[in-house]
Amino acid sequence: MMMEVLQRLLFPPPPSIFVNCMSFISFGSLANAGFSELRGKHMQYSKFTNSDPKKPNPKFSSKIGMSILYAPSFVFGAASFFIFPDHGLRFLLLRLALTIHFLKRVLEVLFVHKFGDSGVAIDSAIPITLSYFLSTATMIYAQHLSAQLPEPPVDLKYVGISLFLLGIAGNFYHHYILSTLRKEGEKEYKIPKGGFFDFVVCPHYLFEVLGFVGVSCIAQTLYTLAFTAGTTLYLIGRSYATKKWYLSKFDDFPKDAKVFLPFIF
Repeated sequence: MMMEVLQRLLFPPPPSIFVNCMSFISFGSLANAGFSELRGKHMQYSKFTNSDPKKPNPKFSSKIGMSILYAPSFVFGAASFFIFPDHGLRFLLLRLALTIHFLKRVLEVLFVHKFGDSGVAIDSAIPITLSYFLSTATMIYAQHLSAQLPEPPVDLKYVGISLFLLGIAGNFYHHYILSTLRKEGEKEYKIPKGGFFDFVVCPHYLFEVLGFVGVSCIAQTLYTLAFTAGTTLYLIGRSYATKKWYLSKFDDFPKDAKVFLPFIF
């Protein structure tokens, strides 16, 4: 039953051992990172940069470190318009969505976010940057290969556009809320309020996942679906860890706050 549904929603796997292996590798590595967050082994950025005091932790400043995470993926997304031939509307939309997503993240780092003193650990910056870059390149390459394959019976690209735009707008809005928590010169963390922060701990993660669901609907390839599923598991784990961190730091943080989905989980 599941295979029949996937056959109606996805392109056939492309004739590429690399892309097909990357589908399993991306999902597995991201899911494992999410379970590591649940176990208390965190990627060392933002509030979790110094979560392991026994481990030497050379780091970038937050602005430089976060820029490094996103800039290579943006550059590849922009370069893909020159590297790959045009394969029609779906391929154009995928490249636009990925390029816009990472351009937005770079611009937020430069002009929206207000950072504390936490920074980004170098040993976390490298794998995160590689993950974003390889996933972006593989999504685009998989779409390039799929251009010669039969289109899925169910066309989801217009649904994907709507979900992507909703996701990127919601993500930006909640990043903006976070940026307003600190006044000029302040470094400490505060409990965020407003928007979907009244319903879940990390609504910016929820909307990021929604944006990547939109990208998956635009692409309709196995690799993009696998990456989105793995990203969802990672951000759920990160959200759980964030709730636990808030509860440890603030006595008035609501204990019944949902981790990821409003009113549900």
